[in-house]
Amino acid sequence: MNPSVDIIFTYFPQLSETQKKQFAQLAELYPFWNDQINVISRKDMDSLYLKHVLHSLGIAAYVRQFAAGTRILDVGTGGGFPGIPLAILFPEVQFHLVDSIGKKIKVVREVAEALGLTNVEADHIRAEQLDHKYDFVVSRAVTRLKDFLPWVRNKIQAQDKNGIPNGILYLKGGDLREEIKEAKVTSDLIPLTDYFKEDFFDTKYVLYIPM
Repeated sequence: MNPSVDIIFTYFPQLSETQKKQFAQLAELYPFWNDQINVISRKDMDSLYLKHVLHSLGIAAYVRQFAAGTRILDVGTGGGFPGIPLAILFPEVQFHLVDSIGKKIKVVREVAEALGLTNVEADHIRAEQLDHKYDFVVSRAVTRLKDFLPWVRNKIQAQDKNGIPNGILYLKGGDLREEIKEAKVTSDLIPLTDYFKEDFFDTKYVLYIPM
């Protein structure tokens, strides 16, 4: 049996009624838009809340809270992951979702508008073309770390305002030791099994790289 929105409510019990409605709406919005513009594997659609929404919220399980006004860049957001679930959870945080594929950004904008998310900006642009600075960069397994870092290294602002220093929060799976060594970065590797009990998370991590 595929998890429903209740799996989100179980792990994040402090949600407001507005947030609960927004998370529940994802079950209608993504199948509708995915039929028109494929942003999620069709076989994964039944597992939307486990493989996409809860996985995205692995960043929130680790960080717990972002300070109001924090600016977060989601690179290669695809259909809006991890940015959209994080934006629902943290309404006082500003999210900039970018992707190099314009039709995916169309879906992101439509979903954000339908949910009434005023803290989401979405642009069809490559990360390396951006001029802005952010407190954190988030992403979900867009490419190998050594290739990803040059895109975003100069996008992190120096002044910290959160419980952890500014940096990159990267969702990735598998054995990452070689990839971290290859990228030559200092990082923390946080297993998502520390927070979620489902088998899907057995090889999934948040990779935190302070910058």
